[in-house]
Amino acid sequence: MGSGGREHALAWKLASSAGLNELHSAPGNPGIAALGTCHPVRAEDGEGLLSLCRESRIDLVVVGPEAPLVVGLADTLRRNGIAVFGPTRSAARIEGSKSFAKDVLDAAGVPTARRLSTAEPPCVVKADGLAAGKGVFVCRTQDELDAGLRAATALGGDVLVEELLEGEEVSLFAITDGTRAVALAPSQDFKRVGDGDTGPNTGGMGSYSPVPAVGEGEVEELLDSVYRPVLAELARREAPFTGLLYAGLMLTEDGPRVLEFNCRFGDPETQSVVPRLDGDLLPLLWGAATGELDGHEAAVRDDAAVTVVLAGGHYPERGDTGTLIEGVDEAEAAGALVFHAGTARREGRLVTNGGRVLAVTATGQDVGAARTAAYAGVDRISFAGMRYRRDIGLVAAEQHVHT
Repeated sequence: MGSGGREHALAWKLASSAGLNELHSAPGNPGIAALGTCHPVRAEDGEGLLSLCRESRIDLVVVGPEAPLVVGLADTLRRNGIAVFGPTRSAARIEGSKSFAKDVLDAAGVPTARRLSTAEPPCVVKADGLAAGKGVFVCRTQDELDAGLRAATALGGDVLVEELLEGEEVSLFAITDGTRAVALAPSQDFKRVGDGDTGPNTGGMGSYSPVPAVGEGEVEELLDSVYRPVLAELARREAPFTGLLYAGLMLTEDGPRVLEFNCRFGDPETQSVVPRLDGDLLPLLWGAATGELDGHEAAVRDDAAVTVVLAGGHYPERGDTGTLIEGVDEAEAAGALVFHAGTARREGRLVTNGGRVLAVTATGQDVGAARTAAYAGVDRISFAGMRYRRDIGLVAAEQHVHT
């Protein structure tokens, strides 16, 4: 369920599963259409999705975006006997309400940014509800704080003010059946629209995996110190979390701190994490959805992956529609994975249909090699106004060279 680059990456991985009979997508996109059957049902249309599941005799629904989960889509499907990879409405509040997430973290004893009673720079201003990745404002000056408070207030709902944490950010996904948690490879994403982390926040302009500072030992420590206490606390609140729990973490001098939780796969991190998964994704998703994750592992390949997002010329202010896209086949022929994020087919031609249009992913023996291959793919693709960052994974690639 869904239509973005994250959903295309998941569909691409699931299409290779030995246990898959048929792959259906609602509403899907032109990239997913090459892997399975797309249906013109929106992700928010619970009744339409239920009908589709019955007609197509669907065994498992994998929910991509957060909004349907926060309003309770998984509950509707489960009540009708359909297995769902994704949390209930009550558990999805961990993303739907930042103040609820803070309460859970505090109760579970998990380190996070302190709430501030007064808004003074430096600080972070957050809209409490969903904002498609655009509701967080880092405010180092009074001008930035004034602008951040205006923007967060304009999104409606409550506003949270937190201390500004310094360090390296990392995204860690864990597949969970409510009690057990299996971590996928750590990744890092790039939220600002411009090189050098300049310009407004976006849904994400690129990602890479692995993250030099987070090895296997650190991942296991994070499962123990963050994920298991939070899962236990949600269960205690009678809101057990099943599906994909994703923590955005800041690696500070005082140890890891949780910045936020999401209740679904991240985008564009998924496009870098999934190609590094060694083995079949479907049994992991099925195990989480059915409460039988015991014994499942998520082996990670020794390579690296880098993803570069190609966005419309006016992103993130607005999307782009109807502009001809060229060169996707050439990029794929050169070895890149091209995930469709905001595309459509008009009269047989591929055109833009969103803010983030494509995600170009490549793997290599290290971040530097993957980066070179990803940008080689980007160089083959063009559409009027196309914009992208040129520094995705650059620091990590340089670190690797020096170590």
